[in-house]
Amino acid sequence: MGQYLPIVVLTILAILFGAGSVVASKLLAPRRPNSAKEAPYECGIVPSREAPERFPVSFYVVAMLFIMFDIEIIFAYPYAVSSNALGTYGFWEFVAFSAVFFVAFVYVVARGALDWGPINKPRQLLTIDDDIFSASRTTATTIRRVGLDGRRIEKVSA
Repeated sequence: MGQYLPIVVLTILAILFGAGSVVASKLLAPRRPNSAKEAPYECGIVPSREAPERFPVSFYVVAMLFIMFDIEIIFAYPYAVSSNALGTYGFWEFVAFSAVFFVAFVYVVARGALDWGPINKPRQLLTIDDDIFSASRTTATTIRRVGLDGRRIEKVSA
């Protein structure tokens, strides 16, 4: 137990230092807020307007996926180098580790993390009948003309 004493003491000192720094900054720091101090700061550029919408969380999810696969690659490289020395146990550990990451990846993809475009809502198609393929359907009856109010309509000869 004595061999862990330096680690415990260092942990306690780190916690005390962190807590003491936070308390000291709250007690000793001057409090003179103004609009310039409370404005967001981005590389010296003063923002001219508010952001139009919140930043999508899917960007963070993709970043986490990237980190997750980096960790898997970092684990896969040493296994590939010393797979003979690790034997069957090392193989099954690698399979279990990869399975956990694969399940997490499938879950994230199923939740729509990689869907970047607008949401495509499936449209209910009408039943196909003779009306769709009838001779009465022409470009003049099916294409809606926009912006022709007050204009002379010209007949186009085919």
